[in-house]
Amino acid sequence: MRTVVLGLGVQGYKRRKYAGDDFVASIDPFNSEADFRDIRDVPVDSYDAVLACIPDEPKVDLLRFCLANKKHVLVEKPLWAIGDNEISELEALAVENNVVCYTAYNHRFEPHFIRMQNLIASGDLGRIYSCKMFYGNGTAKLVRESEWRDKGAGVLPDLGSHLLDTCRFWFGTKLNSFSLGSFHTFENQAPDHVVIESENTEPRVSLEMTLCMWRNHFTCDILAERGSAHIESLCKWGPSTFTHRERILPSGRPHECSETLVQEDPTWKAEYLHFKRLIETSTQTDLSTDIWLQKNLRSMGEIIIRS
Repeated sequence: MRTVVLGLGVQGYKRRKYAGDDFVASIDPFNSEADFRDIRDVPVDSYDAVLACIPDEPKVDLLRFCLANKKHVLVEKPLWAIGDNEISELEALAVENNVVCYTAYNHRFEPHFIRMQNLIASGDLGRIYSCKMFYGNGTAKLVRESEWRDKGAGVLPDLGSHLLDTCRFWFGTKLNSFSLGSFHTFENQAPDHVVIESENTEPRVSLEMTLCMWRNHFTCDILAERGSAHIESLCKWGPSTFTHRERILPSGRPHECSETLVQEDPTWKAEYLHFKRLIETSTQTDLSTDIWLQKNLRSMGEIIIRS
């Protein structure tokens, strides 16, 4: 498969690395290292797939161009559009041209995220009462100094999209709408600390995200009828630990099983291979999760912007 990287920034360099021998060219209007300034300048018969590492505003138009020219696309999250109908139109265009349009959420390929999904699916936890996640990094100053990042809903679409997608990965379509719990602008113009919640579904979910966690960190706690499950950190910030505790009735110290991983981030390579498998198996594009994410992020983001 011949792959081009559209947008040669931080994410673009990572995607180029893991595309390996598939990589044939890069496109970026500003980076002098790129081979082309505009994807329309790249001969359409010289590549099969596009790794789109681009800002939100031009995504729909660029994806429409790629899909109309029968190119498979991996696009960095979130897949944002002015209207939900535009995402549906992209899905229809991909299906019509028999190509894959895949939105990248690399955390789905974290080993402990996969383990959590398998545990939930097994039913061993019984009824799940609550899920609480925290995702924080220390990029407040970098975001503040960016010409385009410190605006709008701030950290919500950036980190919140990862957390919401993780909910979809673990719990499927059981969760519906989320509401804004709180938001703060501690150091930035746009919110750098946000809490969102889903109170009227089971499990109850609370998601906290911030740019003011000076040591990057992730935690998850799931409380359930027959025990609990916990994740401490991601592989890229390791060590990363998964803990499953089996409840003792009527009370007592639970049986506990833990696994700690100390390794490099495996998610980028795994996701690229997943993208290739989707193409090889002619998997039909389904952007329903992107529509769900956009509806939630938009409704909460509008509240933030109006405030």
